[in-house]
Order: sequence, then structure tokens, then C-alpha cells
Amino acid sequence: MLRTHTCGELRIGDVNKQVTLTGWVQRLRDKGSLLWIDLRDRYGITQLFLEEGKTDALLLQTARQLGREFVVKVDGIAVERLSKNDKMPTGDIEIKISSLEIVNASKTPPFTIEDNTDGGDELRMKYRYLDLRRNPVRESLQLRHKMAQQTRIYLDSLDFIEVETPVLIKSTPEGARDFVVPSRMNPGEFYALPQSPQTFKQLLMVSGFDRYYQLVKCFRDEDLRADRQPEFTQIDCEMAFITQEDILSTFEGLIRHLFKNVKGIDMPTVPHLSYADAMKYYGSDKPDTRFEMKFVELNEVVKGKAFPVFDNAAIVLGICAKGCASFTRKQLDELTEFVRKPQIGATGLIYARCEANGKLKSSVDKFFDEEALSKWTLKFNAQPGDLILILAGPTEKTQKALGELRLHIANQLGLRDKNKFSALWVIDFPLLEWNEETKRFHAMHHPFTSPKLDDLQLLDSDPGKVRANAYDMVINGTEVGGGSIRIHDRPTQQLMFTKLGFSEEEAKKQFGFLMDAFEFGAPPHGGIAFGFDRLCSLFGGADSIRDFIAFPKNNSGRDLMIDTPSTISQEQLNELNIIVKN
Repeated sequence: MLRTHTCGELRIGDVNKQVTLTGWVQRLRDKGSLLWIDLRDRYGITQLFLEEGKTDALLLQTARQLGREFVVKVDGIAVERLSKNDKMPTGDIEIKISSLEIVNASKTPPFTIEDNTDGGDELRMKYRYLDLRRNPVRESLQLRHKMAQQTRIYLDSLDFIEVETPVLIKSTPEGARDFVVPSRMNPGEFYALPQSPQTFKQLLMVSGFDRYYQLVKCFRDEDLRADRQPEFTQIDCEMAFITQEDILSTFEGLIRHLFKNVKGIDMPTVPHLSYADAMKYYGSDKPDTRFEMKFVELNEVVKGKAFPVFDNAAIVLGICAKGCASFTRKQLDELTEFVRKPQIGATGLIYARCEANGKLKSSVDKFFDEEALSKWTLKFNAQPGDLILILAGPTEKTQKALGELRLHIANQLGLRDKNKFSALWVIDFPLLEWNEETKRFHAMHHPFTSPKLDDLQLLDSDPGKVRANAYDMVINGTEVGGGSIRIHDRPTQQLMFTKLGFSEEEAKKQFGFLMDAFEFGAPPHGGIAFGFDRLCSLFGGADSIRDFIAFPKNNSGRDLMIDTPSTISQEQLNELNIIVKN
């Protein structure tokens, strides 16, 4: 090794040791008689110094040539610092330099390599190799490494086997758009990059590998946002000869193991919530349960009072914001504008303040007398100082709008603490959902999810009411994982394809290999996949997954550092039999 120690390990006990350090120049402070250099590597920073009159003049001259991010090698002796720095682990010592070698000079970086940098997102992504030198990004990747390490430790302890599945697979019509790869040797035919190893892990169950996992790269050609990238990583798992409860217990164990061993947090038992109740009380299938503020339905106490907004609505719902009766008219108007945004979709907002005497003062007092309003108070269990916010309209639309308002209010009140964690399982999802554009049912999860046996007879008469053996894990309002018990026999899988609008020929072409496999002794099986990047960002307290991926892409799916996607030569296009339209 070119060094005897890293820049993060020397302590007061190392005083008088002869050491050799290597790293990057973080900063240089020249006071004339004294010259200090902060030397950085991924382990930390060590302060170096040279003293006028006591240091060789040529050595001082070399040191004064240094700039930010120069790569250097220094020899010296560790001495106790007179002015200690308790904010850094190496702050009790410094290195008196005896020799200095400039290994490589550096241009001035386009942004400062500091925790709080002056570089914007696009600039830092273009020079990602420089951004990776910053502590916050490095720490995010170290967290990711520990998450992967602990995931393997837990699953290995339960006899799971890690198996790699193919990256070049068959394109399928369900789900998000595939990234497709042309085949040179098979003109006019294409591979797809996997959105998930779904069918392969099911085939592994047929093969007798009853406990499989993989930290696997997946690809989806979809619109991007903070928690999405065109390529992402899943903790992908499957088990055979199990029930849904076995899956939930096993992978609740994984999450609790990660919190304990990565964050030092003892997570309580994870509660179960049905999809129907999630929508009823939170207006979302991924509710944030760090705070209460559940929905209260008011139909029975507000209808028939000659107030058309309530009388003509399918549902009237409200939330109680504790301690918010002091909101000004301006604040209430801002909340009204918020719910009227096109992406929220409500037509208006009704509010009521619970005053010091316990009585409500509402924005619709002329329609509701004191006795009627007292029923609102009881419904919400409102206390003096509370603010009631009410929406009315079509059921699903109103639930979703109030769910957004609930989160908006919680953000304003600071109720979504990133250092607090609340997990739950959402279960009993609908098996199918109707798509107005295609005028047919689509699988809410995927076409291999098994229906609840009790609901199987509804597939013909009322498909929308069939519940799935499906489950999602939600933490702090983010879906971090989802899975299901799978169909494991050919007749049921064929029936499912039929209900999804596949002809027998289409089903055979796309998934014939899987249905054939089911005829060779397929065991009952199920699994789950966790979004590994999302889990890492959640553990790291970040909104974006980018800093937990070494080389991410921007919101347009571009890698600004290597400038891709990019065009390829006409010769390559000709080999692939691809004609590009201008």
C-alpha cells in the first residue's frame, strides 16, 4: 500500500508515529509562517502542516503549488494539536510533513466538494465522479452497502438461495413499457430488459428451489420522478409451500432486521390494514400512519339540510386538524386553492372551527344550526382549538382529494418526521381494476396473482369485487414492497388471462412456457419484491433515490455524465435491420 493509514483513523494515541497518507486536498490555508492542508479520503480528513523556517524551502514551495482536489502523498509525524477540533474524529492530532509528492494535479472543480455544495443537480450529475467525493453522497452509498449486506445476512439465515435470472428476456404487454433490445442474429426480433424477474422466480419454485432471493436490476420505460429511475434495484424473493401469513411474517422479519441492524431501531409488530379500510380512512392504498387524522364520514348528519353541496354528493368526508382553529382566513383560502388544483380535483372546501366554548363556527352556518353542528363535534371528537375540514363529491375522487389534503396539512404541522417510522401491511387488494381507455379489466398487481378462494365465483358475475391474495408493505406513506400468492395451476391461470382480455393464442405466445411448467407439479408459492433504492432513501431520510444510486439518470432518463442515450452509427443500425425515421 502507498499509505500506512487512512485520513480518518489517526487518534491521540498515534502521536509520534511516522505515517504516510494519501488523498485529495480539501483546502489549503496559508498564514505565511504556517501552512495547513486538509487531506481527505473516503474515511475522513486529517490536518497537515508546514512551518516557515522549520520546513525545507523546496517542500514549502511544492505545498504552495497545491490546489483543491490535487492528489498527494505525504510522509510525516503525528503530533498533538494545540488547537483541537472536537468536530472531527482526527481533531486531536495533525501531521508535521517531512515529504510531499504531488501524485496528480487537478483542474479547479466546477463546484465545491463540500457537504453543502454550490453545485446544482444537473451540474453534479454531469460530474458525478466528483459528486461522489462529497460526504453526504458517500454516506448514502455506504448505507446502501450496509442494507444489501444485512438483507443477505437475514435471508441466508433462513435458507434462501440467491439465484441470478436473465437480463435479456421476452417482452410482455402488461405493466409499464419495456426497454427493448434488437437481436442482430434474429432480424426483426427483440429481447426486453426485465421489469421484474417474475416468471423466472415462479419457475424456480417449480424447479424445487423453495426459497429464492436476488438483489436484481430491473428496467421500466416510464415517466420519471424523485422515487423512480429507468433502472432500479429490487430485493426480489419467492417461497414455496407457504401461506400469505408466512410471507408477511418472513418479510416483516426482514424489515425489522434492517431497522435494528442499520438504524438501531426496534420496530414494533407491523399491523395489517385492508385496502378497503385504507381508502375509507386515509384515501390512499399507501397511507402515512405516523399521525392520526383519519377520515370521518358525515353523510348521516349532514344530508337533508337543504345544502346542495352535501345533498347531491355521494359522500361527505372530513378530517380534524388538531390545534388548527387559529388558521387565518388567508391560510384557509390557500387550503381551498390547494384542493381545487386539477391534480387534486375537489370543487371546494368547507371548514368549521371548534371555539373555546366547544361550539363549532362553520363556513356553512346558515344551513346548519347549533344542534346540527354539535353532531359534527361528536363525530370528530373535536376539542376547543381544533379545525374540521370537509370535502364532498363522488366517493373515490373525494377520498383521494381528502387524502392529499391530509398529507398537505400534516406537512404544514410538521407531523411527517423523517426520523419517525410507521410501517403497515395493506392487504386484500382488488384483483382487477377497470380501465376506461381500454374498456377492459387490468390486473392491479400482475396477471399471476391468485384471487381469494372465497371470491373466485365472482370472476364471472362481478370481477371488480374479487379480492386478491396480494399485499403491500407501506412505510411512512411510501410503498416499499409488494407481492402476492401466485396462481400455480394451468386452468386458473388460463381463466385469469381470459378475464384480462387475452385470447388463448396470445396467452400461449406470451406465457405458454409458464403454463406448461404448471403441468409438471408446480407447488403453491408466493413472493414479494422490495424497492431497494426506495428503502435506502427512506432509511437515509431523503426524498429522492438518486443519491443512493452511484450513477443515476435525470428526470428525462439521461445520464449527463456519459451523455446517453445517444445515437449509434448507421453501420450498427444496418446490422440490426433498424430504420430510423428522421
